Amino acid sequence: MTQSETIHSTFTLERHYAAPPATVFSAWADPGVKARWYAGRDAEHELDFRVGGRERVRGRFDGKALLFEVRYQDIVAGERIVFSSTLSFDDTLSTVSITTVEFAPEGDGTHLVLTEQGTYLDGHEQPAWREQGTATQLDSLAAELDAARTAG
Repeated sequence: MTQSETIHSTFTLERHYAAPPATVFSAWADPGVKARWYAGRDAEHELDFRVGGRERVRGRFDGKALLFEVRYQDIVAGERIVFSSTLSFDDTLSTVSITTVEFAPEGDGTHLVLTEQGTYLDGHEQPAWREQGTATQLDSLAAELDAARTAG
């Protein structure tokens, strides 16, 4: 019998964006905008942004089929998003997590706080990898918001 491994981990990332909370929140809710900064160029992205709605990102990573699936549990427009998610590689469940994203006014911009509580299964993903990947996505969000500001 194979020994299973379970790792529990929580991380919090904070960012300041030079855009109001409604604009930053909208970047999470608009399917076209979110696909650009969240999913990456080569991934398939579907978004049904509502409580009970789902989001899916399909792509490839290190030669394996990647599937990231989200279910939205709570949405307070302009203030908070709570979702549960799973990450699978080649149909093998790797991670199950709960994520809360909070948006608060800060000066002329937004203070975003993202907290993720994850369960990492059988060594398929590591907490540090997830934290780094999420940080990279939040940096991509900043670039998306900056591009929209300079274009508009």
